[in-house]
Amino acid sequence: MVFQYYPDTDMLYIKLAEGESTESEEVAEGVVLDFDARNRVIGIEIENASKFIDLSRLEVLALPIANLVLTKKEPSKT
Repeated sequence: MVFQYYPDTDMLYIKLAEGESTESEEVAEGVVLDFDARNRVIGIEIENASKFIDLSRLEVLALPIANLVLTKKEPSKT
């Protein structure tokens, strides 16, 4: 599972599984589910994320995480 935030558009994307999105459905205002060819949810897009979610904190409870990777976006070189 991957959480990726795009500050320029204030969009949070939660990638639940590998795969290519073949269909998307807006299930609530600003919340879009991406489905693969087998109709499995593979991603969740949340528009205007900072208005609904505290992005300064991430809490993980009782997940059997074997590998935790924290990455920081590298500044662009100009």
